[in-house]
Formats: sequence, C-alpha cells, structure tokens
Amino acid sequence: MTDRDILPDIFKPVHYDLVITDLDFKTWSYKGTVTIEGQLTKPTTEIVLNTLELKLLSSKIQVSQSKNDQSWESNKFTEDTKSQRSTITFSEQLPASPKTLLTIEFTGELNHDMAGFYRSQYKPVAPPAPSVPHDDEFHYMLSTQFESCDARRAFPCFDEPNLKATFDFAIEIPEDQVALSNMPVKEIKPTTQGKKFVSFERSPVMSTYLLAWAVGDFEHIEAFTDREYNGKKIPVRVYTTRGLKEQGQWALQHAPKIIDYFSEQFEIDYPLPKSDILAVHEFTHGAMENWGLVTYRMTAILFDEKLSEARFRNRIAYVVAHELAHQWFGNLVTMDWWDELWLNEGFATWAGWLATDHLHPDWDVWPQFINEGMDQAFSLDAVRSSHPIQVEVRDALDVNQIFDKISYLKGCSMIRMLASHLGVKTFLKGIAIYLKKHQYSNAKTEALWAALSEASGIDVNTLMQNWIEKVGFPVLTVTEEDQKISVKQSRFLSTGDVKPEDDQTTWWVPLSLKGKTGSQGIEPLALTSKESTIDGVSNDFYQLNAGATGFYRVNYPESRLKRLGTQLDHLTTEDKIFIIGSAADLAFSGHATTAALLSFVQGLKQETHYRVLSQALDSLATIKSIFGDDEQVKAGLEKFTLEVIDNALKTVAWEAKEGEDYNTGLLRKRLLLTAVSNSHEEIRKDAFERWSAYRTSPEQSPIPANLRAPVYHSAIVTDPANAVAALKKEWYTTPAIDGKEICLQALGRTTDVEVIKKVLLPFLFNASPPAAAADSIPGADMHILSGMFAGNRVARPLMWAYIRDNWDEFTGKLAGNPILVDRMINVSLPKFNDLETLKEIETFFSGKDTKGFDRTLEQVKDKIRGRVAYKTRDADGVKQWLVSNGYA
Repeated sequence: MTDRDILPDIFKPVHYDLVITDLDFKTWSYKGTVTIEGQLTKPTTEIVLNTLELKLLSSKIQVSQSKNDQSWESNKFTEDTKSQRSTITFSEQLPASPKTLLTIEFTGELNHDMAGFYRSQYKPVAPPAPSVPHDDEFHYMLSTQFESCDARRAFPCFDEPNLKATFDFAIEIPEDQVALSNMPVKEIKPTTQGKKFVSFERSPVMSTYLLAWAVGDFEHIEAFTDREYNGKKIPVRVYTTRGLKEQGQWALQHAPKIIDYFSEQFEIDYPLPKSDILAVHEFTHGAMENWGLVTYRMTAILFDEKLSEARFRNRIAYVVAHELAHQWFGNLVTMDWWDELWLNEGFATWAGWLATDHLHPDWDVWPQFINEGMDQAFSLDAVRSSHPIQVEVRDALDVNQIFDKISYLKGCSMIRMLASHLGVKTFLKGIAIYLKKHQYSNAKTEALWAALSEASGIDVNTLMQNWIEKVGFPVLTVTEEDQKISVKQSRFLSTGDVKPEDDQTTWWVPLSLKGKTGSQGIEPLALTSKESTIDGVSNDFYQLNAGATGFYRVNYPESRLKRLGTQLDHLTTEDKIFIIGSAADLAFSGHATTAALLSFVQGLKQETHYRVLSQALDSLATIKSIFGDDEQVKAGLEKFTLEVIDNALKTVAWEAKEGEDYNTGLLRKRLLLTAVSNSHEEIRKDAFERWSAYRTSPEQSPIPANLRAPVYHSAIVTDPANAVAALKKEWYTTPAIDGKEICLQALGRTTDVEVIKKVLLPFLFNASPPAAAADSIPGADMHILSGMFAGNRVARPLMWAYIRDNWDEFTGKLAGNPILVDRMINVSLPKFNDLETLKEIETFFSGKDTKGFDRTLEQVKDKIRGRVAYKTRDADGVKQWLVSNGYA
C-alpha cells in the first residue's frame, strides 16, 4: 500500500529502556523516562513518534559519529492528536548516524478505558494489601493493553508492528504489591519508604504492541512444562488478584501441555524463559497475547469448579491455546502491517482448535467450529460491505474495525480448508519452514504461501490468492442429469441481489465430492472455473464439501436436499451442520426456500448430537426473529421447534446422569432454554418452581450452573419485574466468575416494556460515576446485554430509540475506547426487519462523525436490508408450510 499513514522513516528503533515511577493513585497518573536507541537514517531537525494522552516534558538526543558524540536537548513538542503523533523539533540539524539515543521524560494517565496503561476495578474476595488503591465501591489493579495501537498511550514510541526492538523495563511500585512484565524479574530493590523498584530482563526483538506490564495485589499458582528447554522446564504461572488463584487451576492444567504441543508441532521451542497468565478484571477483548505475559478477561481464564458453567471449560481451553499459538505466530513472526492481521488471528484460531482437539478429542471441537465460528464467518462475509481478509488499513482507527472476526473466523476457515487440502502434517511442516525463516522479524502473506509451497510442492499462492485478496465467498449451484452434475460458482450475498460487478471472482473451490461411482471415499476434485460438469456421480446419493472443510455454500436442487434429509446415516456430524447452515443461508438470500430448510430440519427429530441440534435451532431462531411478528407464524414455529427437540429433551431431561459426556450437559441447557423460549408449559412451570425454591432458600435449593440460563429465563417470562430486580442484584453480588455474564443474558430476554425502559436501559447506558456501580454495566460488558436486546423484538426498538436520543451520553461512556463504540454499533442494530428503521439509522448517522465505525455501520445496514428482503419474499411461504404441515 502506498497510502498508509505511517511514521517518517527517519528514526529506526532497535532498543527501548523504559522506566515508570511515581504511580499516583489519587490523580491516576505516573511519570516515565524512555531512552530509545536507534538509527538516524538521514539529517533532520525533527523526530516524529507516536503519543496519545501523554505530556512530554523534555527530550535529549545523543548522536554517535565515529568517535565523536554530540547531544542536543529540546522542549519543543508539537502534538497532533488526530494522527496520534508528536514532533520533537531541535534547534539545529541532526546528522545521520548508525547509533542514536533519544531520551524523553513524560507523564501519563492511568486511565479507565481498557487501553494503554489502565486501571481495572474489582471487589476483593480476600483482604487486600494495604497499599492497593480503592474508593468507596472498588479496589483497583493496573495492567496494559497495547494491541493494536495503544502502546503510544503508555509511553512515547514508534508504534508500528514492523518497527521491532528489544525492551528493558523497570517500574517503581508499592512494596506490598507485585509487578509483572514480559520477562522474568531481574532485580528488586527498595527505593523510598514503602516502595520498591522492579526491573526485568531484556526482551527479545518484538513489536511495541506486545510489550506488557501489570501492577497489583497478585498471587499465583505454578506448574511446569514436561519438556525441557535449554535444559530447564518452563515455569507457567496463573496470576490473579488475591483470593482467586485456585480458579486458575483449569487453565494451568492446559497451558504447559499446549506449550509442549506447539513446540513440537512448529519445530521451534517456546522462545521465552517463562509463561505468565494474568486475569484482568476489566478487559476489552477475550485475551491478549503479550509475549510471556498473556492477559485475559476473567471469564476466559478462571473457572470455579462449584459455580462455573461447563461451557467455560471449553472457552478457557481454547482461548489459552489461541493465545499460546500467538507466541509463535504473531510474536516470533509478526505481520508486516495491520492489513495482514489475518496472518496472526486466522492461524491462531485454527491452531487453538487444533490443540483443543488434541487435548479433548471427546469435545468434537471441529463440529463446534463449523456451528459457531464458520457459520459466523459466512454471516459476516455475506454482505456487500464485507471486506477481503487482507484489508486496506490506513491508520489506527481503521485497525480497530478489522477486529470484526473476519480476520479470525474466515481466516481460520481458509487455514482449515488449505490444511485439509495439503494434509495437516504437510501444512504444519510448511508452518515450521515459515517460522524458522522469519523468526524475530516480520512477514507478508506471500511468505507463508511460499513456505507451504516448499513443503507441499503445490503452488499455494495460485490456490489462495483470490480467497485472501477478494471479498466474499461462492455459492455452488448444482444441476443434475443422469449420473452427472453441473456445478456453477457465483458470489453469495445474503441480500440475494448479486450484480455483475459483484461476481467477478473465480475461486479455487475444493469440491470434496462423496458419491462418485466406484469410489467409497471423498474425491479431491476442485472447481477452478466458473462452471464444470462432473461425470460418474451416483443418482442415489452424492454430496459436495464432505467434511465441511471448504468455505462455500452448496445449493442443491430442492429434491436432492429433501432426499439428503432421508439419508442422514450417510452424513457425518460436520456434514449435517454444514447442510443445515447452507439451507438456512440459501433460504435467507432467496436462492432456495425456507420450506426446503424446514423440511430438512423436520427430519432431525431423532437427532441427539448437540452441535447438529444447535445449528438447527440457530436457524429456527433466525426464522422466528424475522417472521415471528405474525402471531400465527410465531405459534407455529414454536410448536414445530418443540416437536424437533422433543425426543432429545426427554432423553436428557433436567438431571445430569453419572458419567455423561461434556456435550450432553451443553445439550441439556440448550434444549431447556429452547423449551422455555418456545412456550413449553411444563418446562416453564418446572423451571419457575426451581427459581422460587432458590429465591426462598438459596443454600438449600441452589441452581446447578448449567441450569441457570433456562431457570432465569423462566423467571423473566413469568414474573418479569421481580425477576429483573433479583437478577440485577445477583449480577452485582455473584461470586461466580461467569455469573455476571449469565445474569446479563437472562436480563436481555425481558419483554416487559416498562421494566426495559425504566430499569434495564438506564442500567445498560448509565456511566458510573455518577450512577452507583450497582446501576451501571461497565463498558467491557455492555455488548452482552445489548446483543440480547437486539434479538428481543420488544427491547430492540426501545434500545435504538435510547441510543438515538442519548447519543452523547452513549459515546461519552465509551469515548476512551473506540473499539467499544464499534462493537456496540455492531451488536445493537443489525436485527431490524423494516425499511423504516433502516431509514432512521441512515438519517441519524448521516449527521454524525462515524470514523472508527463507518465500515461496521455499512455492514449493519446491509444486514437489515437482507432481513427486510427475506421477510418480504418468504413470509407467505413460511406460513403456508406451517399450515400445510399442521403446525399453524
């Protein structure tokens, strides 16, 4: 890209020496000194570097030429807040030099925005150290979050991923607290009374966004790798604030094994002398892969054996694996620029599932990925305003918007598709070549393709170029003749209105054909043109994309889809999930009918696999959300849904059986929640009785973790005002790490208009202070409730009206972190089904500065257009199918 908004190439950093002192817990500020060693590439009077919300106090530059050192001082700083840069101007020209030392003294803010060097609020579960900062409501810990462009909030730096350097870091902290950073502690020495100075070993060469440190009342548990590295086992620690460390045991059981596994698979030993995990009380994302000090949202790392819901076992195992994959793929080798973020995230997502599957083969994680990850990637990439995986990124605000899961989930789908085609062993061999060739440096996508081509002997770039550089994905439309099929590829759009200019891409499509005459397995055929005919295909049974490794949808003739619904024993779990997802997307877009989807789902009444039923129920929930304004249709869909789950529900019932597997527990929760949502009178009654007993005597009638969601939902349906008050209180007081999330999800199902308006919307949007902490959801968790409201036909328009009428309040609460604003737009608005609201949204935002979420806003509008078109086109067909099949 020639139009990247990047720093001038005058100063090339090679090493930072950063010292933080004078942490002030009253003014939430600190002082710092950074000395940056680097190269002055040409004579200049100005040095430009990145800063944000810092005050530069003084600077000094020392230039070495032969044996002559010269130095200049300057206090002339010009700040450009829009570009997040400061220019230091010197009184005379500085000569070019291979060795230059730039020293800057500065002050910074310990902000509450979850970016830069920031503070997190929490309520201690054990008596804290005396020096821990606190107010009337909370105590505080300090930590950093620098990806993508927030190292500049913590210290002046050259904050671009390809300007790698080594780092020395030291910090002065209260003597009764703990400091952590990427590397092991080098030295601790007392300073003034009650304080100590902690310095750390020098880091490897790395990007600024991977530097990290934390200060708090931390304690830890520890384990070691089985393998030795340079003659020593790697210590792995989980750090928490005091009283929570034992909830890190589940993560600690996984991390050392995953380090060993990746060291073997990537053929490069874990490169640091330690691996720390830190649970952070307020966190924007799920986790951050800081090299040697990975930071996590609480629910992504801590698990209470008595109180936590089982699904968080899966989440923690996967997120730990994902972040540890980054220690190689992202940290050891880093993308050259943010437009290739997918190199980091797509691979780490795939490798995270690979390791999780290795440790927990009984979990069926690849069906899980197809159901949750791949399906979400299809949804994101099916709108006209989607973007290529390798997307144009100009500046810091553009970077924030590409964390939209396309880089993660479509990127992972690309990796999975390619690994399946090459073979996983060959693929991993290519990864090892790539990592060895580019370690401690930066690389582009072409370098990965070259390494994989070297390992496989296949021209990978030719296969994958359009998948990475072009937007969207294809739908394969199949037509049948006697013992032959014709397959035509075209771009898929959920709005169904593909124009000639939208359909210019020809993808390499691995067909994975099952049902070729004379073959018992999967034929590795590929479609490399717009259309092709395949001979020798069984008239009785055939299937494209067997195993669901290809990233495309398949549009079978309706008669073939109906026949596949009677041949379920020929299909794997992955196949069933993929066919349901395809049928749902094709109905949504108008390539096929909702009646065809419903007929296929009708054949799943004997299905008991959690992921297959989950995909079917997701599809039915979408249909209900779009067509359910018609009470006759809503009632018919509920009756149909209950019939589909009846057999499985009777099988799992309320009580867990001894020795049952992990997925059965998840299935129970999903089925019970579905039953409550679809007016199953008996289940609602049983659930509410459990709620009433719990409210009367919590200790004698506790609700098992996996049953909280259906029980809470029943309470919300049956007694909304009292249930909301109780769950709002429980949200504030629950000792369960995941309890807040579960309470917010339950609250989001409320359909009482007055309760939503008077209680829940202020609860969602209030800022604290001035609101009491019990009446304000922190910014990091707002998306949980707003996402539930978006799927709630009563709450959805009320939330939009609140955002529209209180825009300044809304943006004010989230102003310090544009990622949160972008996320809220993304989750709050895309599920409207009417053109009137779309017009309102377009009109409202036409007068607003949307920089930072403009791309997301266009995707939201495209999603609404798709839902409107689907509702207009298929409303009569849905009702007719329900009536003719006896459901309405």
